[in-house]
Amino acid sequence: MPADTNPYGGVFGGWLMAQMALGAGSLASRVGQGKAVVVSATDFAFPGAMAVGDELSVYCDVLATGTTSLTIAAEAIARERNGEATTLVAKGTFKFVLIGDDGRPRAVGVDPTLLLPKEN
Repeated sequence: MPADTNPYGGVFGGWLMAQMALGAGSLASRVGQGKAVVVSATDFAFPGAMAVGDELSVYCDVLATGTTSLTIAAEAIARERNGEATTLVAKGTFKFVLIGDDGRPRAVGVDPTLLLPKEN
């Protein structure tokens, strides 16, 4: 929306990062089977531009698991509003720590089937 634009009229990179963090956080919570909080965001690039009104899709994959953490790659792809053309507009890596009911980090305990690539 227009409120999410930079002074030049393009979609603000910070808004894209926030949408990517939401997508990656959803995957972290599902794979980790509980609360997950982002602790770092790295390796961001914005190779394309997104226009106001474009549709955004965020795709995420688990890159690594640690004792209490998940590292997740995220890609943001924009589809033009009135067509089918798509553009990679952002990519980056998030690290999440899983949190227990006591508010402290907890072991990952990942269901390995959630980490396998999906077959068509």
